[in-house]
Amino acid sequence: MADKSSDRNASDRRSADRSSLERSAGRFAGKSVLVTGGASGIGRATVLAFADEGADLVIADWNAEQGEQVAAEARARGTRAEFMRADVSKAADCEALVARAESLYGRLDVAFNNAGINIRVAPIVDITEDEWQRIMGVNLTGVYLSMKYEIPAMKRAGGGAIINTASVGGVIGTAGVSPYCASKHAVLGLTKSVALEYIRDGVRINAICPGATRTAMLEEWFRNPEVEKAVLAQSPAGRIAEPSEMASVVLFLASDAASFVAGAALMADGAFTVQ
Repeated sequence: MADKSSDRNASDRRSADRSSLERSAGRFAGKSVLVTGGASGIGRATVLAFADEGADLVIADWNAEQGEQVAAEARARGTRAEFMRADVSKAADCEALVARAESLYGRLDVAFNNAGINIRVAPIVDITEDEWQRIMGVNLTGVYLSMKYEIPAMKRAGGGAIINTASVGGVIGTAGVSPYCASKHAVLGLTKSVALEYIRDGVRINAICPGATRTAMLEEWFRNPEVEKAVLAQSPAGRIAEPSEMASVVLFLASDAASFVAGAALMADGAFTVQ
């Protein structure tokens, strides 16, 4: 009589082997990828999408518990992934992230500078100076410091791709979140200028401008149900995006398919800003 348990084990091994081969054949097999703000939302979805495509990952976030969980999810997909707690508004943390990627994987090929915050929804006169500085520190200074250390590492590797998270709030204004919008407008200006500085070094730098996407930040804004109704009413697509949809755009910009795309602000907003 055949040993059904052995048959099942052999089948499981064959499935695992096929899964491993699929990952090793992914677009980012052998590539080293750094993702900031990777513990939730668009960052988490992008980490897992890179993992499915064979990338080796360093994941950064301030939330250690969620970050470690995402790293474990990435490893379960058959890739190498390490979490580091970091505050991207601090130069030492940004430098350490890049150094860790090079130490673990020998190089840095892709960086997704996604860490971002909003403190609260309020008119500008009610925003404190500390709140303003914190938003700018993470959303803008964090992108500057990340690129400051990522670019030399990519030059050492012979080139690379950087994707910065901006927002539809980087091209239009929104009442109640003026510091956030100001920071994202600045991220676009920074992205375009730095793209010009390093395109001949083989470092492509672009930005993604997500529209309304189901993340913790959006859910905070949607505590007021009238806000969600208003957002949906203004959406040509009639819906909110999923984080995985943004991850697909990031992977495109990081891939060889976007080899001549640099300095772009790619709108992923369901036609919201063309109205």
